[in-house]
Amino acid sequence: MTTVAVVGGGISGLVAAYRLRGLLGPDAEIVLVEESGRLGGKLRTVTLADGAVDVGAEAFIARRPEVPALLDELGLSDQVVTPSGARPLIWSGAALHPLPAGTLMGIPASSASLAGLVDDATLARIDAEPRSPLSWRPGADVDVATLVGERFGEQVVRRSVDPLLGGVYSGLSDSIGVRAALPTLAAALDRGASSLTAAVAEALPAPQPGPVFGGLRDGYGVLLDALLDAARPTVIAASASGLRRDGDGWWLDPVGRVDGVALAVPAPRLAELLAGVAPEASAAAARIPLASSVVVALALPLGAALPENSGILVATGESLRAKAFTLSSRKWPHLARRGAALVRASFGRFGDAALVEASDAELVALARADLETVTGVSVDPADAVVQRWRGGLPQYGPGHLDAVAEIEAGVAQLPGLAVAGALLHGVGVPACVASATAAARTVARVAG
Repeated sequence: MTTVAVVGGGISGLVAAYRLRGLLGPDAEIVLVEESGRLGGKLRTVTLADGAVDVGAEAFIARRPEVPALLDELGLSDQVVTPSGARPLIWSGAALHPLPAGTLMGIPASSASLAGLVDDATLARIDAEPRSPLSWRPGADVDVATLVGERFGEQVVRRSVDPLLGGVYSGLSDSIGVRAALPTLAAALDRGASSLTAAVAEALPAPQPGPVFGGLRDGYGVLLDALLDAARPTVIAASASGLRRDGDGWWLDPVGRVDGVALAVPAPRLAELLAGVAPEASAAAARIPLASSVVVALALPLGAALPENSGILVATGESLRAKAFTLSSRKWPHLARRGAALVRASFGRFGDAALVEASDAELVALARADLETVTGVSVDPADAVVQRWRGGLPQYGPGHLDAVAEIEAGVAQLPGLAVAGALLHGVGVPACVASATAAARTVARVAG
């Protein structure tokens, strides 16, 4: 009987197990090893205001095919919901501003995008930027803050770019590399764009019909449960270790001998597991740092006078401790029908994880106080949920793609071993589904 192991019970590990079940058939033994004791990884659905609320990722890019196709396979297409279309705001200079349109992750193609958000001197600098020589070596990689700051100045970095990148990576533009986070921009620069504004204009995606994002009416928990039911793995709540070759298969503690292994774990754990079998890949994984964060979900009285916007991003350098608010009842029509106004406050950026260790009471109080500052709403929540994400997101710094290439090249030399997860080619759920599917096929080709 074929036996395979999947290490890591997050969305990547569960998708890998599900794909392996489909590829290897009903008689294969699939062992899922998860050390935390909870499946789902950085996805979690809780009950708040008598209904399901996600306190990890809450949406997926609807224009990518992976999640819609997976939901269709599992009979969950009727769970898909779309946002209301309400626009987000940015809190900067102790005031609310509309989120700039016509930017690439906050990087403008023209000064008009940032009018009102940055000062006149910065707008003039953006206008003058095409006349300033652009120094870019094809294939180069720098952090986003360096590239944008040198061309447009600090205000663009902190007021426009940081809030958007922070929402994706729980980091700052200082810790995010251009090539991994903004590949279309890097490609435009490589092709010889004459200025950064010209490169942004070239890299901006063409308008497409339909919603950009989707979510699940009853939360990501329904997808996690469906994957687990369909994969039917043997789940072991333990820490995996001792990975080594065993004849034409693998040995993994505490599972024993298996025909193949899919590793769907964060970068530091991947480095540990690969140390004895792929030392260069292990060293590359060790170079990928993680950011920690906290989500505080609040249920406010139904009549709370929240702005008619989907959320509020916070510029760097403001006095608030929160980095963003999702006005969930404004963003998602299905949540607007709840008997409460739902809000998510997010805390923590790369290099500043102290708040992760604050008490629940302190975090709820901070969320309430910061929400009052930005919206004027001063009410006590009827209920709250605090979710800490220690090491929640990898930082795609300069050279990240090189590290990923080293990991994949090292593992490719080891038959029946594959890697999946947010550390590779994207932190979103669609990218995790794609990497897990590829990993399962790699393992199945040998193990099957």
